[in-house]
Amino acid sequence: MPVTVRSFAKINLGLRIGAARADGFHELLTVYQTIALHDVIRVSVKRGSGIEILCADPRVPRDESNTCFRIVERAMTALRAKGRVVIEIEKRLPVQGGLGGASANAVATLLALERAQKRTLPATERLRIAAEVGSDLSLFLVGGTVLGVGRGEQVYPLTDLPAMPCVVVTPEIGVSTPKAFAEWDRLCSQKLTAPPASDRMNELGRGLSAWLSEPYSSAPSKFSARGGRAENPLLWLVRAGIENDFEQVVFPEYPELRDGKRALLRAGAKYASLSGSGSTLYGLFASRQSAMAAASRLRRQGWAAQATATLTRRQYWSRIFDC
Repeated sequence: MPVTVRSFAKINLGLRIGAARADGFHELLTVYQTIALHDVIRVSVKRGSGIEILCADPRVPRDESNTCFRIVERAMTALRAKGRVVIEIEKRLPVQGGLGGASANAVATLLALERAQKRTLPATERLRIAAEVGSDLSLFLVGGTVLGVGRGEQVYPLTDLPAMPCVVVTPEIGVSTPKAFAEWDRLCSQKLTAPPASDRMNELGRGLSAWLSEPYSSAPSKFSARGGRAENPLLWLVRAGIENDFEQVVFPEYPELRDGKRALLRAGAKYASLSGSGSTLYGLFASRQSAMAAASRLRRQGWAAQATATLTRRQYWSRIFDC
């Protein structure tokens, strides 16, 4: 019998792009946040050898370029296991959407493979394998609110904050992350008066440090909303001025994505942003009712919008195998 798991998506709460590194990657500083939208992964181990990927979406690769394929190769060696691994991917998340779908699929495949083999890798080994396969895989081995540094693969769990309603808009556009990085480098080379990348990274770092130094339970003045109700601390974070640097190069290339962000704000989002390099946009809302009303309004305007919510770390891990 196959092992079935959920493969949850992520959004980026701010993203700073730093200097290019010797290995060709860029230094990054971001806060990842898992959300309830997901794909479904089914893994079975049969007699024989090799790796087979099944998916109805023609845009999903079925060879060694697929992150699921690469993580199974490494995991089978680390587990000292044998067999033919069949991975079925039921896509519900957009491809090249900025929600980390391919990376989430890989980590979900790893967790399902361990269960299918009735063996478990040490946490350090999981993280090592994830970092080898891709930059943002490691966050899905943590879940909830996660600080990402380095090229995004160095992850640190942050305070497990309350879940928050959000609306995700998924335009039918695929944004190439390598191309977006190349456009960013070109833009920076043209801005002769722009502040150094290290200064910009430090600016966001100071904002995150200030946020982390104010525990939710002990900072009523900072998290107080109108009418005396406590405000979700995620809103305080995004109101600290965090931005996604990719918006500066993606929005000029795809003006409809800028329009999508504006539509989210007009629909009542307390904060709206591009996720990763896009093309997905998201908005954070004060209540589930306002998120659902906004999603309905956006769909009437022609946007592909879904109301969902952020996932705490506890929710993330309790729901992965709850299929």
